[in-house]
Amino acid sequence: MSANEFKLNADEQPFDKPDAEKPKATRPRDAATLILVRGGREVMMGQRSKGHVFMPDKWVFPGGRVDPGDARAKAATELTAETEALLKKGTLSRRPVRAFALAATRETLEETGLSVGGPSGPELDKLSFVARAITPPYRPRRFDARFFMADAEAVLADDKPAEGAELLHVRWFSLADANALDLPSITRFVLKEVEARLAGEAVQPPFLRWSRGAHSLERLTS
Repeated sequence: MSANEFKLNADEQPFDKPDAEKPKATRPRDAATLILVRGGREVMMGQRSKGHVFMPDKWVFPGGRVDPGDARAKAATELTAETEALLKKGTLSRRPVRAFALAATRETLEETGLSVGGPSGPELDKLSFVARAITPPYRPRRFDARFFMADAEAVLADDKPAEGAELLHVRWFSLADANALDLPSITRFVLKEVEARLAGEAVQPPFLRWSRGAHSLERLTS
């Protein structure tokens, strides 16, 4: 265990508990999420359909699995050197880390109808790396998710979600209203990280994972 890593107490668990005891562990899939912030006090969220097997009816930030083509997608600008270094920490995947950021922007378009960037693609240097979380082995569906944050006014030409987007009821919420929603535990945890950043706190991205039989949190440094 590194100097920046520590175990979490029972009341600090960042993941929802499983419905059944100890299902067979599955390999986590790479995923990415984008947290859009408007005016320093609002975040965009949408509700997952009750028909979804994974987190039905929960309110979430737009995001999803990384596709093979994301690594080759065009971008107007690339990730900053610091963000790229942080994303590479503890990453065993061979895919370029830019794929995570481009997956987050692609999923945002698919789930909210909002295009991040212009004809030349998204400006990846305007995305901040906020957190990384690997679903524990006791969950039936597992993801190795990277969470990004961006100022909506800097990356969106239009901040009005489109009708018929994949997420239901997509809208802007104040931080207080967002906290009152039915959120997955990991989303609530990441929302606190976003609040800390918006409050001006100098926080390093947390890396949440299952280690040595317990949840652990490590603060990543470049």
